[in-house]
Amino acid sequence: MRKSFSILIAIILLIIMVSCEDEKYVSSSDVKLQFSTQTVKFDTVFPTIGSATQHLKVYNPYDQKVLISNIRLASGKESGFKLNINGVASNELFDVEIPANDSIYIFIEVDLNFGDEDLPFVVKDSIEFMTNDNSQDVDLLAWGQDVVLVPASISGNVNWTAAKPYLVNTGTRVERGAVLTVDPGAHVYFHKGSGLYVKGKIIAEGTPLQPIIFEGDRLEDLYRNVPDQWVGVLLFSGSQDNLFNHVEIKNGNIGLQVGTVESEGSASVVVANSKIYNHAYAGIFALKSKVRAYNTLITNCGLYGAALLVGGEYEFYHSTIANYRNAFSASNRSTPTLMVSDHVIVDNSEESITYTGDLNKAYFANCIIAGDIPGGNEVELVKLGDAVFNFRFDHCLLQLNDTFDISATGHYHEIIKGANPGFKDPYRELNFELDSLSPAKNAGSPEFSVLFPFDLLNQSRTGNGAPDLGAYERIEKKPD
Repeated sequence: MRKSFSILIAIILLIIMVSCEDEKYVSSSDVKLQFSTQTVKFDTVFPTIGSATQHLKVYNPYDQKVLISNIRLASGKESGFKLNINGVASNELFDVEIPANDSIYIFIEVDLNFGDEDLPFVVKDSIEFMTNDNSQDVDLLAWGQDVVLVPASISGNVNWTAAKPYLVNTGTRVERGAVLTVDPGAHVYFHKGSGLYVKGKIIAEGTPLQPIIFEGDRLEDLYRNVPDQWVGVLLFSGSQDNLFNHVEIKNGNIGLQVGTVESEGSASVVVANSKIYNHAYAGIFALKSKVRAYNTLITNCGLYGAALLVGGEYEFYHSTIANYRNAFSASNRSTPTLMVSDHVIVDNSEESITYTGDLNKAYFANCIIAGDIPGGNEVELVKLGDAVFNFRFDHCLLQLNDTFDISATGHYHEIIKGANPGFKDPYRELNFELDSLSPAKNAGSPEFSVLFPFDLLNQSRTGNGAPDLGAYERIEKKPD
């Protein structure tokens, strides 16, 4: 019995000794933590809008635990950065343990204070780690940019310049009678859920070297091509003579809505030398209104590149409406790149209302309308009842299947049907310039190119024979 008791005591002591051994930390002053990166970077940060949360992973590469005696921001309370260290929201933490061959996370945000800064500026700090009297650090780097905060309502005549970016935080209205003028090089950012609602008029006129950009306010590379980051630009019925020239509208829900079906009258707009892309629903969504577009690219939209509904008057010249949404979505597209209809059905909680209108004109000349929809029909024309329905495609490349009838010469003239348009890279880079074998090369009519002698890149259409279809003219390189 005594012998058994002695053995039991010995076993307990052995367990205690092993346990104590397990509690030991790496004691060497040469201990080195490892990090997922040596510099945590933030893209442009605006006032009132917090940054995205970045993370840093801190590794213990040893077979024993590591005790970090201190983790802190080097600038302390003066820092614009904020830390969450292994689940604890604090900019300084003591005695942080990392188990053997394990890791912890540090989450970092940045909230910067701005002075009178017109140009982007850089803010730096670092996270310091002290382990066994050995100091290490990881750099923090953020670009800050002061902005002009846009009010909820714009009355009278207002001018947006390129001096500072503009931030629309909760949405803004251009009231009836007001004119918003946007200068070349202006950059307008929209917070989630916000949009620009125009009852008066907007004149946004950029240049080839200084385009105007409308986009969401998340500038991290992860969001570069993500749709539905903001609502879009809405021109109410009654808003007339709007202009978007050398403008990019991207990453919204509907890029440009022209007209409102419930309101009397129509809206009108000219869209020229512009790009509308990466929208969750549609690039251009027009209702009983007037749209004149040329040298315009509309692409990468969830449902429609352009939906022209409830009649109206529409003219598109040298434009590329090409929807390759499959590259950015797990589900196949089921709606055409171009929808032209004399009606729309609006469902509410009590009933469905059908709005109809005369399609006085839908004219497409020297255009490309293409995409990757299963079945191949990227054009849909829908007529309800006795409404006027005037449409014509003149010198166009149309992505259509074999059964689509284009024999009516009054509606279709010099059509390239069903051919691959031969874009350079419509998926990854959204590059809709033509490759060397494109059937759209030299397939346009000079009748229209003389009206629009320069393409979306400001290259001449008139110097190398017949013009190309679409928004881009292919310029062959001369041999050395």
